[in-house]
Amino acid sequence: MTRRSFTGIGLSGDALQILELARQFAEERLAPTAGTRDRDEEHFDTEVHRELAELGFLGMRVPEEYDGLGLDLLTYLYVLEELAWGDAGVAVSVSVHNSLPVSLLVLNGTEAQKRRWLPPMARGEALAAFSLSEAGAGSDAASLRTQATRDGEDWVLDGEKMWVTNGASADLILLFARTDDPGDRRGNRGIGAFVVPTDTPGLRAGKKERKMGQRGSETVSVVLDGVRLGPEHLLGEPGQGFAYALAALEGGRLGIAAQALGIASSALDHALRYAAEREQFGHPLRDYQGMEFKLADMSIELEAARGLLERAARAAMVGDRRARRLSSAAKLAASEAAMRVSREAVQVHGGYGYSREYPVERLFRDAKVTEIYEGANEIHRVIVARQLYREGGDET
Repeated sequence: MTRRSFTGIGLSGDALQILELARQFAEERLAPTAGTRDRDEEHFDTEVHRELAELGFLGMRVPEEYDGLGLDLLTYLYVLEELAWGDAGVAVSVSVHNSLPVSLLVLNGTEAQKRRWLPPMARGEALAAFSLSEAGAGSDAASLRTQATRDGEDWVLDGEKMWVTNGASADLILLFARTDDPGDRRGNRGIGAFVVPTDTPGLRAGKKERKMGQRGSETVSVVLDGVRLGPEHLLGEPGQGFAYALAALEGGRLGIAAQALGIASSALDHALRYAAEREQFGHPLRDYQGMEFKLADMSIELEAARGLLERAARAAMVGDRRARRLSSAAKLAASEAAMRVSREAVQVHGGYGYSREYPVERLFRDAKVTEIYEGANEIHRVIVARQLYREGGDET
């Protein structure tokens, strides 16, 4: 097995128990049923999410005073890697719920907002989604057009959001809309963050996307038609939502990196097993030097990306000024490692790797989107370069 060793990483006994529980759940519950969720993409597996909630995995980043586990960032990322080893689609649903809405509420919510939303999220009574992107606002998220208009003390939201993970099954969506006036646009300083219960009149989930991979996760559009919200649903200042989103996405990128590592680890495990069992010309495939080189390179890429993710997580935990650059670098490196390792795992399997008979075909499809969501890798290369300029004192 190529999964992470839990010894010698300096975690508490409680953290190690949580990691062992995540590994067991991934092995016994997620991996055996991942293929079913992939084939039945129209069905969202609410039962597996109920079980995750019972085990505390929907409250990993919620502070203990709000009924969560209050895990540190590194332990949380280790858990995500384990869950993604079992099923990347389930892992991304858990990641979106834990990292983005939770962090936004913890960092920017009032005490009343935290008391209202965080405990049910931690207990799994309220599944959360995050909604920033729109049809014309992906990498350029600040160009979103969904409008929030003041009406007395209330806000009225109109527009359509895209690529909302958990969107049709969520109980609340952390959603971004323009709070500036259409005649006086203020760019990224004219966007607000709203906590939107999904049973609010005027909100409905649109079509479910039919995706290449990670079909076990639910991705939909969300339509807002006169959605009226009281002032208690606005998070923080009405023009600071985009800044809040960027800060939350730094942590979200680390979660996607951990997910990508889980995919890569699973793909390498399948490749090692097949190379030991499959014989050609009277010898197992792994006896041939060409195969040894391939498997070694896959392992090296996986471990290198793991090391970068750990460095990025530790930088984020201590407030290192390099954290933004490292989070982008870790997401980029891990996602590209997942693509290369899963591609090579298909190659190890030969013709069988192209067949749905073996899980590597699904893992290859699951890996691709990790290079796209939470910021396309081309954007992360720009972020890394520009952060380098800033760290060197060049603010231009």
